[in-house]
Amino acid sequence: MTHINVLDPGASPLDYYGFELRRHREAAGLTQKQLGDIINYTGSLVGQIETARKLPTPEFSERADAALGTGGLLSRLVTLVMRSQLPAWFQQVAELESRATEISTFQMGMVHGLLQDREYVRATLGTIDETNLDDRTAVRLARQRIFEKEEPPVFWMVLSEAALYQEIGGAETMRGQLAHLLSFEGNPRINVQILPFSAGAHAGLTGSFNVYRFAGDPTIVYTEGYGSGHPTANPNTVKDCSLRYDHLQAAALSLRDSAELIRRVMEDRYGEQRDSVA
Repeated sequence: MTHINVLDPGASPLDYYGFELRRHREAAGLTQKQLGDIINYTGSLVGQIETARKLPTPEFSERADAALGTGGLLSRLVTLVMRSQLPAWFQQVAELESRATEISTFQMGMVHGLLQDREYVRATLGTIDETNLDDRTAVRLARQRIFEKEEPPVFWMVLSEAALYQEIGGAETMRGQLAHLLSFEGNPRINVQILPFSAGAHAGLTGSFNVYRFAGDPTIVYTEGYGSGHPTANPNTVKDCSLRYDHLQAAALSLRDSAELIRRVMEDRYGEQRDSVA
């Protein structure tokens, strides 16, 4: 008789997901292999997810929901699963992102995680640690599902021009990332402004920061260090950072000029001819 690993659904969101996947699969009278065949995944992967040894993806969840007629249950649960896999100190940030009506961020050295594409994510996360890189990449990308909500937040990013030249992951990765930024042109809810080198001394020299605004809660300012995050609703800090952000936006290029600069850097610095020379 095959041993069946018994999960405690209350142990973690991942265990709960596995428990519900198995419960609905068995109710449908399907083996792991049969379900895998239907949704185009291996039966082995289905088993690993059911026993909380592998992270489900949003794509897996959507296919399983459709196959098992769960009414979107697994797709709702996968958001909690992904958030639970973030570092403990960062989970509060993901919660802030999910509840915010407006997110304003100033970034000095690299693109904010909510606007990173897959290869850029892998390059940043794998800099000194490639452990479980696929899963960690999926977890970061899952945060971007906030833009798929019925009422997604308005997102503003002022990005230092230096971040366009900081070659993360190689020329091809950078070309893809800059193209990803350009894909948001015309989207009034996702806005990218570049703070040019010509701005000189500016209001963000102290470092990167985020401002989260909510429908009925106080505004939160968030800054980050190595392995730690620092959210605060202190009125003086919020007032100071809000003023700094206004000045950063005023010093930054317009949305149109920012897109033109991104396009120019993408072509001149990371163009296809550079790959052929290398």
